[in-house]
Amino acid sequence: MTTNPDPIYLDHNATTPLLPEVLEAMLPFLSTHFGNASSSHIYGQRTREAIMRARAQVATLIGATPEEIVFTSGGIEANNLAIRGVAQAATGDRHIVTSVIEHPATDGPCTFLEAEGWRITRLGVDVDGRVRPGEADAALSAGTALMTLMHANNETGVLQPVAELARLARARGILVHTDAAQSVGKVPVHVDDLGVDLLSLVGHKVYAPKGIGVLYVRKGTPLQPLLLGSPGDLRSGTLNTPSIVALGAACEIAARDLAAESARLLRMRDELWDRLHAAIPGLRLHGHPSQRLPNTLNVGFPGVTGGALLGQAKEIAASTGAACHAGQNHGSAVLLAMGLTNDQALGAVRLSLGKLVGEHQIADIAESLSLAWELAR
Repeated sequence: MTTNPDPIYLDHNATTPLLPEVLEAMLPFLSTHFGNASSSHIYGQRTREAIMRARAQVATLIGATPEEIVFTSGGIEANNLAIRGVAQAATGDRHIVTSVIEHPATDGPCTFLEAEGWRITRLGVDVDGRVRPGEADAALSAGTALMTLMHANNETGVLQPVAELARLARARGILVHTDAAQSVGKVPVHVDDLGVDLLSLVGHKVYAPKGIGVLYVRKGTPLQPLLLGSPGDLRSGTLNTPSIVALGAACEIAARDLAAESARLLRMRDELWDRLHAAIPGLRLHGHPSQRLPNTLNVGFPGVTGGALLGQAKEIAASTGAACHAGQNHGSAVLLAMGLTNDQALGAVRLSLGKLVGEHQIADIAESLSLAWELAR
């Protein structure tokens, strides 16, 4: 009995596979080096040194210092620590500025604080999916506690003008947080260039395991911990050494390969768009034509739903939007915020490229999607 080959994986914005080099770095800490990093003996010393090395690897990738790296269980915890931690430490107005296109990992804690009496201003976006600096400028005030905006959108790949918006906020003494889960490892991300005080990143988006993340906390940023148990620590609990080591290795690889891999992804993304655009009349590109992640192509197929199209495209694995929102029967809130109709938004498919895709496969991917569109109609 023969089995069908696995489809081509085009959902790297949802999650990425564990790189062999990352697994190799991680394995000894699942067996031989099992010590608790808090222990003073040799077993604890070995794991502590490995964690220090990983902290430095992460810091190097984003232009931080090792002391500014706080390991978390993932992006949701990192965003909650940033947003709710700032709120607990705040002494001014109970006001936060965010946007209408944030991931639930950011919108969730903002909504929680809103129920607690905080005023949350959600900025709109233009037709390309970018926050308007003028609208942000008008929303910020000297008493605003925090501005929190994603660096790159998980559905469209659109890059937000975080550096420009951060300048507006910092001129008023406002703290700035960005969720960089999608951008780290795909484009250069440097905390000083962005001008942010807090930055979240996620292991499973950069070919490290699930269940590990980081919050960068600029030295001197007022922040209260959410988890209590280790006095003086921003994040209490025994450290997850194997996953931390893996994340450090993944960040070192990302820094090493960033320029070459970004260029490769951009070539593939643009070739895929060119082929699909030539084959499918009325195909729409969702997002800014250039200010976008090099791996992400969100397109609208006319006359069909994205779900119906992907149901016919058995040779590929992709999504109709964010994996966290899969199964919904209404259009993506991100695309609706950009001015698309519900029918147009329902026709969207997100194609996110990565290390599992080769340049030789782009023609086959385009052909598969084009044929699927014909069948779905």
